[in-house]
Amino acid sequence: MHRTIGVLAHVDAGKTTFSEQLLYHTEAIRRRGRVDHRDAFLDSHEIEKNRGITVFADQAVFQYNGTDYTLIDTPGHVDFSPEMERATGVMDAAIVIVSAADGVEGHTETVWELLGKQGVPAFLFLNKTDREGADPQQVLTGIRSSLSEDAFLLDDGLTSELAEWIAERDEELLERFVDDRYDEEVWIAAMRRMIAERRIFPVMTGSALKDTGIVEFLGWLDLLTETAWDQDAPFAARVYKIRHDDSGQRVTFLKLLAGRLSVRDEFTLHGEAEKITQIRRYNGHRYEARDAAYAGELIAVTGLSGAHAGEIMGGAGSRAGFTLIPSLSASVRFDPSIPATDMLGHFRKLDAEDPSLSVVWDESSREIRVRVMGKIQLDVLKEVVKERFGTEISFGEPSILYKETIRSAVNGYGHFEPLRHYSEVHLRIEPAGRGTGISFESECHPNALAPGYQNLVGQTLTEKPHRGILAGAPLTDLKITLTNGRAHNEHTAGGDFREASLRALRQGLEKADNVLLEPVYDVKAKVSPDQMGRVLSDIQQAHGRFEAPEQAGGAALIKGRVPVATFMDYPAAFASFTNGKGTLSLRPGGYEECHNTEDVIGHAGYDKDADPEYSSSSVFCAKGKGYTVPWDEAEEAMHLL
Repeated sequence: MHRTIGVLAHVDAGKTTFSEQLLYHTEAIRRRGRVDHRDAFLDSHEIEKNRGITVFADQAVFQYNGTDYTLIDTPGHVDFSPEMERATGVMDAAIVIVSAADGVEGHTETVWELLGKQGVPAFLFLNKTDREGADPQQVLTGIRSSLSEDAFLLDDGLTSELAEWIAERDEELLERFVDDRYDEEVWIAAMRRMIAERRIFPVMTGSALKDTGIVEFLGWLDLLTETAWDQDAPFAARVYKIRHDDSGQRVTFLKLLAGRLSVRDEFTLHGEAEKITQIRRYNGHRYEARDAAYAGELIAVTGLSGAHAGEIMGGAGSRAGFTLIPSLSASVRFDPSIPATDMLGHFRKLDAEDPSLSVVWDESSREIRVRVMGKIQLDVLKEVVKERFGTEISFGEPSILYKETIRSAVNGYGHFEPLRHYSEVHLRIEPAGRGTGISFESECHPNALAPGYQNLVGQTLTEKPHRGILAGAPLTDLKITLTNGRAHNEHTAGGDFREASLRALRQGLEKADNVLLEPVYDVKAKVSPDQMGRVLSDIQQAHGRFEAPEQAGGAALIKGRVPVATFMDYPAAFASFTNGKGTLSLRPGGYEECHNTEDVIGHAGYDKDADPEYSSSSVFCAKGKGYTVPWDEAEEAMHLL
C-alpha cells in the first residue's frame, strides 16, 4: 500500500521540524535536523540552508504499520507557493501545521483553499504549544471560523462527546448513537470515510521542537487515512514536477494513478514517441533505481522530454490549471558577452521546472522576461542560476503584470483571402468570471465548416496568450464561441484559419468596452487598537478597501483588498511603525479593475495599430489581387451573413 502525504503551513509554523520528527520516529533518518541548525534532511539544498526556509518541494520515504509513505515537505513562503500548489495535486492526504502561538495566518488560508479545490483530505497539527502565549483552544476557534467549522480536537481520542459530535454529521451514525449502539470500529470506519470526503478534519496539538504529540499524531494519521489503487487498470499518471539532475538530465516526477509502469515502456507525448529509460524512487536527493512502479507510488523517470507539470499521462484527464499566478514581471540582466540564446536556454530549463515563471523572449525590448510572486523569489533565482549554470545575473525592477478583458459581449469577424488562400471566421466574445482565463467552444455546424478547421480556430485562440488593445496586456476572462466559418475546397490552408481567427478576435476587441485589470492582495492585519487608524488610512490611500475592523484578544483585526502596485512595499513600513509586533498577511487575491487605467496605458505606450503580430483588418480578394478592409468596415464585407 502506498500513500503520499504532504506537509503544508504558513512560513515559520514549524513544518520542516515536524517532518524531521516524523522521519526520525519511523527510522527513516537516524538524527533529527533543524532548520536553524542548517542540517534538516529535507532542506538540504544550500540555498535553503542559507535562507532557513523551504524553497523546493522535496520528498522522503518511510514505512509505518505496513504502509509505504512518501512525505512531501512544501515551501511555506508565499513567493514559492506555485511549487506548493503543484505538490497538492499528488497528495493522498495533507498535514496542515498551524502555530498555536500565531494561529491561522494568510498563507494557511491559501493552503486550505487549494486543498479544498483538489479534494485532498486534511489533518491539522497545532504546533509550538510549548511557546509562551500559545493558546490551542483559541486557535481551534480560529480554525473553525477561518477554515472549517467541522474541525475537531482528537488529543483525547474517541471520547463519547466526540462520538456524538461525529454522529451529528452522519445520519446512520446518529441513529446508532441514539439507539445506544456504539461500536468504536464502526465509528473509526465512519471517521475514515468522512475525512476522505472532507466532511470532518481532525486536529491534534503538540510541539515538533520538543517532540510532543508527534507519535500520537502519526498513529491517528495512519488509522484514519484510506487509499485504494487499482494496479490492474490501464496506466495513468499525473506529472508532478520536472527537475534536472546533476548531470543535466531531465527527470520527470510522476504520481501513478492506476496500473503499472516499467522501464522501456513507450508513450506518445505531444506527437513525439518517447521511452522510459529509468525509474527512480527518491528519498531526499538520493534515489534507488527500480524496474517497475505501481499505482499509488510517487516516482521519477528519465526518458521523457515533452511532459509538462500538471498533465495526465494515459487515462482520461487534461493538464491541471494552476490558481496561484505570479503578478510581477522582471527582465533578466546578464553580461553582454554571454549569447542571449544560451541564457534563454538556461531559463527554458528553469521554466520546465517551474511553469509559473512563464519565461519569454521579448522581441521588442530584446530581453528575457520572467514572472514571479515576489522579490525573494528573484533573489533565489539569482542563486540558482549561479549555482546551476555558473553565471552571475541580476533583474530589472519588477513591474506589475496587468491583464485585459471586456465588459460586455461583442461579435468579431475575420476574413483572410489573399490570392490562393481563403478563410472566414465569426466569433462571439463574452466576458467570463474573474480568474477563468480564456475558454473556447463551437456552435458552428460541421456542414458549414469541417471539424478539423473548427479545431484549428480553437487551438489558435487558446494555445498561447493574446494581447489586448489597451496596454498590450494578456487577455483573460473571455468565453469565445465560434458561430460560423467558411473554407474553400481548393485554396484553404491550415494557417489561413490562424489569420482569420486572430483578425476576428481583434476586430471584436476594437468594438468592445475593454477593461484593464490589475492584481490585488487580500490583506489581513492585526495591530493594537491605537494603530488601527493608521492601517485603515494606509489602505485607503493605496486605493484599497476594507471591511469593518474586528476586535479580538485586545487587538484590532483588519481585512481588505489592495492593489499590488500600491502595496507591494508596505510590509517594511508596517513592521517599522508597529515595531515588529503587528502581523500582516498579503495573499494573492486575483485581479480586479485597475485603479489608474489611464496612467498604466500611458506608461505602456502600446500602439495597437503597429503590433506586427495582430491586425484587426481583414483581407479580401478581387480581380486576382488581395486588398485590406479596415475593422470598422469588415463586418459588412463578410461572405457569410
